[in-house]
Amino acid sequence: MRRGMIIFLVFNLVLLGFILNSVFTLITLLFEDCTADAIRPYDIPAPSSDLIDQRPKLIPKIIHQTWRNETIPEKWSEAQQSCIKIHTDYEYKLWTDQRSREFIATEYPWFLETFDNYPYPIMRADAIRYFVLAHFGGIYVDMDDGCNRRLDPLLSYSAWVRKTKPTGISNDAMGSTPQHPFFLQVIESLQSYNRNWRVPYITVMYSTGPLFLSVIWKEYIRWGTSEEGRVRILMPDEYIKKPWSFFTYHKGSSWHNEDAQAIFWMGQHWILLTVSGVVLAALLYIVGFTVVRKSHISFPPQFFVNLFRRGGYTSLKKKDDEEKTVEV
Repeated sequence: MRRGMIIFLVFNLVLLGFILNSVFTLITLLFEDCTADAIRPYDIPAPSSDLIDQRPKLIPKIIHQTWRNETIPEKWSEAQQSCIKIHTDYEYKLWTDQRSREFIATEYPWFLETFDNYPYPIMRADAIRYFVLAHFGGIYVDMDDGCNRRLDPLLSYSAWVRKTKPTGISNDAMGSTPQHPFFLQVIESLQSYNRNWRVPYITVMYSTGPLFLSVIWKEYIRWGTSEEGRVRILMPDEYIKKPWSFFTYHKGSSWHNEDAQAIFWMGQHWILLTVSGVVLAALLYIVGFTVVRKSHISFPPQFFVNLFRRGGYTSLKKKDDEEKTVEV
């Protein structure tokens, strides 16, 4: 077998390993059902149950919400007021754009440059919710989520998030004790995930949004956590679908652009797209294999030196087959 062919095969195996390692967490998310940490129906006392007062209260009674200013749009006013009215003994914190920036500048100045340079306002709204939960603790609720009952039963967990579809967790309602290790890991990871993918929806989702949070969560739970560091999962049936669920839904997604529809379609047809991607990759591999075999391209050792130094391809020189091949 010619040396060029061996090097071609080795290079493709290394490349395949690199790709699989890069997307391993995303792949595992596709098969995550969140049952290991789910808050079960029997874990949640009924709204009028005496058990609510008997349970420990770990999360402080604070409700956090975000909006650009103090004027809440009419379509979300009812949802906002529903949370305030049935939680009169909770502290309510509205994080406007100005207040959020002042908080970051004062408490987390190392993050201010990243915060200011986010290309989309929703990314700052995403980031601030993680910081205030890590700092103050409490419960964060999106403006388009109204409160259907008191959130007291959820104060008994050191941290919780909501499961979302098709997979992973969401950042639209979350609870935490101050300095919880999961949310500390989240805020520490924001800078390394801050990339502009040129598609607004993907940039938001994977830099600060639910996909980012889901990836950090999968990495966080990979090796197990203590009970104090555990993140419990509120399942869809318990947070929005039943008469005794915690939240009501009001139309939101104000930041979605047209590209979001294409992403939603991809999410609904991920199996088809995965199979198509595998077939396309196999075809490209076969074509590359055939080209290398017929053109007698070989890779000198300097190729790999340049590859690792530059992180990319160097020019390949085609030379005489008799000089650049060996018999095996």
